Amino acid sequence: MRILIVNTSEKTGGAAVAANRLMDALNNNGEKARMLVRDKQTDSITVIGLPQGWRQQWHFLWERLCIFVRMGFSRKHLFEVDIANAGTDITRTKEFREADVVHLHWINQGMLSLKGIRRIMESGKPVVWTMHDLWPATAICHYARGCRRYTDHCDHCPLLPRGGSRHDLSAAVWRRKASMLRSGNIFFVACSRWLEGEAKKSALLKGHIITSIPNAIDTRLFRPIDRKEARRKAGLPEQGRIILFVSQRVTDERKGIAYLIEAVDRLVEQHPELKADTHIAILGGHAEEVADKLALPVHALGYVSDEPTIVAVYNAADVFVTPSLEDNLPNTIMEAMACGVPCVGFRVGGIPEMIDHQKNGYVAELRNSDDLAAGLAYVLTEADGDELKHRALRKVVQNYSQTSVALRYVEVYQHAAAQKNLNI
Repeated sequence: MRILIVNTSEKTGGAAVAANRLMDALNNNGEKARMLVRDKQTDSITVIGLPQGWRQQWHFLWERLCIFVRMGFSRKHLFEVDIANAGTDITRTKEFREADVVHLHWINQGMLSLKGIRRIMESGKPVVWTMHDLWPATAICHYARGCRRYTDHCDHCPLLPRGGSRHDLSAAVWRRKASMLRSGNIFFVACSRWLEGEAKKSALLKGHIITSIPNAIDTRLFRPIDRKEARRKAGLPEQGRIILFVSQRVTDERKGIAYLIEAVDRLVEQHPELKADTHIAILGGHAEEVADKLALPVHALGYVSDEPTIVAVYNAADVFVTPSLEDNLPNTIMEAMACGVPCVGFRVGGIPEMIDHQKNGYVAELRNSDDLAAGLAYVLTEADGDELKHRALRKVVQNYSQTSVALRYVEVYQHAAAQKNLNI
């Protein structure tokens, strides 16, 4: 089976990482998968980049300009919404013509337009769309932030100036999406059971098949290694405890850094003995902007793309913390667990599906800094570390291994193809 995976970026962002890992999982299990991207960043022969030129840049800039105008020339939520009014027609590419199945992932910011997606649906090829956030189920937002309008009809969008209106940008895009989706069936796959449940509430996706399959991870790469060796490689202290926080942009409000700052304050107040030998490692951009706000010494590692170095950073940690306020199925939790590191996070999105409370980590109540501190204390001072590690590794093997995820996707492809009466 020839599968064409479509994503905006080859490497940047969680969806790109997940799409790459799925491609590897499929190829390692006997399928023929390739990836088509706008932003090609490596020399991988299985990843094809769209022809570079002014058109690609123009698609991105035109969409941002249209949003900027409708935002009243405010940058506040400029990159929190997408309207897919410009993009490349990939149905003209050789890779598309050769594919048996077209598998969309994160295709925003000028990669595909709604018109382009319609053309894909009308091509006659089976189409699968993995949802890495809520955008396919809403008009313009990737994360609803408590808004439930997408369960009926998007308008009065809270991300627009003055809360939008009945005929605002979200209402217009909703109508265009609804029209697009009437042109054929897409098999939607959510990365978590939580997102599957939210997508099924969307009036936009009514009548479409929606299921959930978690992201895959290569346990040959993400695996436990000697902690002292890992710390030397990562440039972290060889002695003491290390709390790890990872985010592409540390200051992103949705990633919850404010709650981590409060939780560390509580942790130090309640366990003053930890202050002498506990450090915080932050992997991601803008860490220096928050370093002096944390009550423990901070090691700002910056943005790292080299996977062996990332593996070393995970293995250097005693606990991984993710204070996200809204998330799907974070790759970071999966990566930490695959390295045998217990995780602490809020009860939100798909996080409780990954962290089994007080078995391989700790699930804190949402936006509760005290409970987040209690989770850190539980892992660092109370729980059996070896048992937490063992259960984390077992969870990854049973749920997120390449083979198990690849086989589940092959079933979806076959189902989608059967609906199109194709013989693959």
